[in-house]
Amino acid sequence: MDVLADVLNKIKVSESRGNYECTVTSTKLVRSVLESMKKHGYISDYTEFKDGKFKSIKILLSKKINDIGIIKPRYAISAREYQKYETRFIPSKDFGIIIVSTPKGIMTNREARELHTGGRLIAYMY
Repeated sequence: MDVLADVLNKIKVSESRGNYECTVTSTKLVRSVLESMKKHGYISDYTEFKDGKFKSIKILLSKKINDIGIIKPRYAISAREYQKYETRFIPSKDFGIIIVSTPKGIMTNREARELHTGGRLIAYMY
């Protein structure tokens, strides 16, 4: 069971239905990915709340996502290989982002390229 894949799928379905918000389960990875999405304008905001025993996140959608998905398997890449995967997962340069897990934390492909660090690919969106 992949919690992040479920979250991204729920965001994609909610956006396609025209909803303005959705509620998903909360994990540290999900919060990090949502923070990157918020920073780049793909979601408006999110708030975490406790729902009984479990923590959940309420996401306010911004209606700017054309496509979003998880990258499986999570490819390990070096700092020089970003171009190869950018052409595979996003349609054009500067039109989307790839979320990367690096030793310096969760960041986008552009930030990782500037820092000259590799990592593992997690998700893409445009």
